[in-house]
Amino acid sequence: MNTDSTEGTRDPFTTGDPTLSGLAAQKPSVFLERRSYRRRRLMDAAKLLPMLGAMLLAIPMLWPTGAEGESPPTSTSSAIIYIFLIWTLLILVNVVFSLGVRRWAESWVSSPADTAQDPR
Repeated sequence: MNTDSTEGTRDPFTTGDPTLSGLAAQKPSVFLERRSYRRRRLMDAAKLLPMLGAMLLAIPMLWPTGAEGESPPTSTSSAIIYIFLIWTLLILVNVVFSLGVRRWAESWVSSPADTAQDPR
């Protein structure tokens, strides 16, 4: 039996039929536009930020308490300073995200002046 025979399993995109060759040209692109890719990554990062904040704020619960005698306990003032630093960091990251969204939102939504000049 000859396994090299492709008779009966012809690929319609390689036949040379002009009606079928147009189908190959209509295949969707694998890559996204740069603008939509960045917008989706910004949205993904904004969705992950609360989870990252919760994990960072939970780290002081893992610090030694000194009950086991292995290491000295972490002072409460160090934990409070850490929590406020993380809190400030999360606020700054949210400000950066909001500026990024504002900048990209200008290109997503056309202004009323643009729609008045463009009669579509």
